[in-house]
Amino acid sequence: MPAPFSDPVWRKPQAASRFQSLFAGGVRADVVIVGGGIMGLSTALHAARSGMSVQVLEAGDIGRGASGLNGGQVIPGLKYDPEWLLAHFGPERGEALVNFAASTADAVFELIRDEKLAVPFVRNGWIQAAHTEAALKAAAKRDRQWRARGADVELLSEAEIAAMTGARGYLGGWLDRRAGVIDPLAYTSELARVAAAAGVGIAERQKVVKLVNAGGVWRVSTESGTELQAKAVVLATNAYTDGLIPGLAETIVPLHSFQIATAPLTPKLAATILPEGQAVSDSRRILVYYRKSADGRLVLGGRGRVALPTSASDWAHLERALRRLYPCLSNVAIEKRWFGRVAMTPDHLPHIHEPQQGLVAVVGCQGRGVGLMTALGERIATYLSGGDARRLPFPLTPIRPIPFHAFRQVGVAATIAWYRLLDALEH
Repeated sequence: MPAPFSDPVWRKPQAASRFQSLFAGGVRADVVIVGGGIMGLSTALHAARSGMSVQVLEAGDIGRGASGLNGGQVIPGLKYDPEWLLAHFGPERGEALVNFAASTADAVFELIRDEKLAVPFVRNGWIQAAHTEAALKAAAKRDRQWRARGADVELLSEAEIAAMTGARGYLGGWLDRRAGVIDPLAYTSELARVAAAAGVGIAERQKVVKLVNAGGVWRVSTESGTELQAKAVVLATNAYTDGLIPGLAETIVPLHSFQIATAPLTPKLAATILPEGQAVSDSRRILVYYRKSADGRLVLGGRGRVALPTSASDWAHLERALRRLYPCLSNVAIEKRWFGRVAMTPDHLPHIHEPQQGLVAVVGCQGRGVGLMTALGERIATYLSGGDARRLPFPLTPIRPIPFHAFRQVGVAATIAWYRLLDALEH
């Protein structure tokens, strides 16, 4: 990919190192984790802290996947509100899942604090911005449910959201003060650092090509010819999942999330655009999300084309959204453009699978991956150390490939185009 199209605003800490630590041949690890993103590294850290020997194998470089390229919004909760989760999962598991979902942002910010991670962050909340009356009603319903549980949330009037965002076109919104923003590349890099310090072996550019269970021992083979042995394997590849576990890649629809970053804002502009540093997601069918970066840029992202980008024009829809929200930025240069791959599941929930004993796979972040995968990693580590599957926030489910998966991408692209048209008509 040409450099202009793989140039995120996020930066690794200056002290970030390369990882080439592999367990010696013949040494059997307790756990091999395939994928060195937030999910894999959080699982590795907590597993190592509980006394397990852990090896992480990353096909590329730490932070070059979606974990380091996302928008850095740390949002608790799920797509679904507490009442839906209780009705869908039943009172016992539903209640546990609601409590877990409420805790995911805490997991990130407590980890940054407790481990003294070199990660720029602001924790002043997340705004779900409503551009229609229907979206306002949905926000009020969400507010009622979380407020009843003591969450620090608030409905925003048209005047309040205008003052907090500086953006045009919103009728109101919902503020969740539990949320915040981080530099996701710094966070992923720092997770790797503290995991390595805890004894985790981390090896970059070690693509796993084969998993075989022989007599209760997993043999993990990489493209470079390395073979490792483990009692258990965790597949934490999410949107980059391939054919390693039959049928798993067909349970998700990988999509691209595109992002742009302006030049650093002048003090005058910075004082009126997200002055308190909240994150924002809007209520459109094809939503855009935005926040300020640590170096004072406005970063805006949204769904991009299904195919890989070929020119700067592939980010034009985001530049139009930026000008619609902030006409005052029309003459401010867009200095950075990048994209990452995300995974969508049909029911918009994360899925945990265990197709064979000792082989665990997790897919589906649904736009809340930073908090969700940090918190879920700790639960998966507990499960690997002998915990009860009933203590996992999501039930273990069979791998169910999406029917006609090969054509699903075409349908998604058509749906995105249709939704964009509907959103434009509502403007």
